[in-house]
Amino acid sequence: MILVTGRNGQLGTEVCHLLDEKNIDYISTGSKEMNITNSEITMNYIKKINPDVIYHCAAYTAVDKAEDEGKELAEKVNVEGTRNVALAAKEVNAVMVYISTDYVFDGLLKDGEYAIDAQTNPQNEYGRTKLLGEQAVQGILEKYYIIRTSWVFGQYGHNFVFTMQKLAENRDTLTIVNDQFGRPTWTRTLAEFMDFVIEKKSPYGIYHLSNDGSCSWYEFAKEILKDNNGVTVLPVTSEEFPQKAKRPQYSIMDLNKSKNLGFKIPSWQDTLEIFLELNKYV
Repeated sequence: MILVTGRNGQLGTEVCHLLDEKNIDYISTGSKEMNITNSEITMNYIKKINPDVIYHCAAYTAVDKAEDEGKELAEKVNVEGTRNVALAAKEVNAVMVYISTDYVFDGLLKDGEYAIDAQTNPQNEYGRTKLLGEQAVQGILEKYYIIRTSWVFGQYGHNFVFTMQKLAENRDTLTIVNDQFGRPTWTRTLAEFMDFVIEKKSPYGIYHLSNDGSCSWYEFAKEILKDNNGVTVLPVTSEEFPQKAKRPQYSIMDLNKSKNLGFKIPSWQDTLEIFLELNKYV
């Protein structure tokens, strides 16, 4: 039996669709069924279901809001909520899959890739709370997968791809940051990796998973809009486009541990092409 938290979110919805396709039994929850910030409700719900695996997709992901108005909620969901799920997972002896982020790193690496064991040093509240979530899982459980991902896009939520397409409908020119570098991740690839590590009984621990290759946000936007001749995409610096939450300048993570499991990671360009084709008539 599999339990999926955060079923209404971008990743949770993708995971549920994948499990449906594979005819795998699962129960999915949103905050109405199981408020993970309430330890008693979470413990009772998970003990009642008694899952073997918990895909913990529920998270507070509003990066800028987490700096002020959403700070308390980010702490409750990403730290306390994750701790509550981990404690319940331990009680029922379930494997927990926790999704983390490249924002646990400071982005000061000049080249190369962030290794699994690289020094963490989050520069914003979202990254800080996700790192504390990692530490809660590690401190409570032995049977866990922590999967750090980055620049997530998918069919079932707000993301950079949809934002670019929407802006391009009403503007002739878009200015996009060209000095922040990372790896885009299609939710489908991430969901397939989550399923893969469980199915293959891969060694427990921390993994990095995004699509292969890297780019700047500007390069990502250019690729998204390459068939749109009505809009010009121009590069700008981070200083010219200030945001409330500080983003890592460079957060390219080493994928070798995930690749060495035998999981085939497609490039971000290939997955973006498939994604755009799938959403062409939606």
